[in-house]
Amino acid sequence: MNRFAFLFLILLFTSCDYFEKKKVNAEDLLKEELNTFNWNDVDTYPTFSNCNSITDKSASKLCFQTTLLNSVNDYLENQNIVVSENVNDTIRLKIIIDNKGSLSIASISVKEETKFQIPEIDSLLRQSLKDISKIYPAIKRGQQVTTAFELPVIVKID
Repeated sequence: MNRFAFLFLILLFTSCDYFEKKKVNAEDLLKEELNTFNWNDVDTYPTFSNCNSITDKSASKLCFQTTLLNSVNDYLENQNIVVSENVNDTIRLKIIIDNKGSLSIASISVKEETKFQIPEIDSLLRQSLKDISKIYPAIKRGQQVTTAFELPVIVKID
């Protein structure tokens, strides 16, 4: 019986580690969680009220971009732009939608020839997005987040 008691005591002392709780550092847990995020993707893209009923993520993104492009194109078509030579350019607007739904233009990439033919193109593009309808910001893990993307605008004047 002594052997059994001795074996029991050894087993008891060595197994106490199994009952010990390990403390998890909150900062380590946060770092690990942040590393698992895909920061380049959102759960839902920014949207307009006319796109709210769309549940498919890619269709929602397409609706948002199409609504923005239509706004820019409609505005530019109503302007009296006179050029001396044909203009055929793809202008790249870098747009930021903040977590409140406010739209801002970070940059506009335009060819020099287009700037020469249409010197006011920057202000026209900015004005075209000024009176845009309410934007609902993108959502990531239940939180409204700021997003940035590039919108190509094709300008063709003959």
